[in-house]
Amino acid sequence: MAMRDKFYSLDQAKKVLEHYCVYQERCHQEVERKLYSLRVIALVKEEVILHLLKHDFLNEERFSKAYARGKFVIKKWGHHRIVRELKSRDISAYNIKSALKEIDAIEYVKTFDDLANKKFLQLQEPNSFKKRKKLADYLLYRGWESDLVYQKVKELMP
Repeated sequence: MAMRDKFYSLDQAKKVLEHYCVYQERCHQEVERKLYSLRVIALVKEEVILHLLKHDFLNEERFSKAYARGKFVIKKWGHHRIVRELKSRDISAYNIKSALKEIDAIEYVKTFDDLANKKFLQLQEPNSFKKRKKLADYLLYRGWESDLVYQKVKELMP
């Protein structure tokens, strides 16, 4: 019997999704995708999601906070990128706002400065206009605020 031909009972689906949620914080969208890939029927799907919520395996606020902290610390993303990614996962505005509070303002500016300085030193572009554009594009893509970005570009390349 191939894996995709397997059908899960309610208890089996609960166990699989409990393990899935314990391994890493998940949002509702990821859990629903997983249930769909397991080919679970709608009635069982609702039961499993309710079970995960009731037993605190699934918590959107906890997910959004962990996501924001992780992406900021590990990938050095700014607020705009974090918000965009959380919105794409259907996270509520309230949870997004509380997730952004997890990022310390002083650490935020320090990380931005470090990232901008490091990228500036890495760029090998001889044309100063192209170098400025590359630096600005890099920082904007990572979700940093445009006023911070352009101020830093001006500071590094007067």
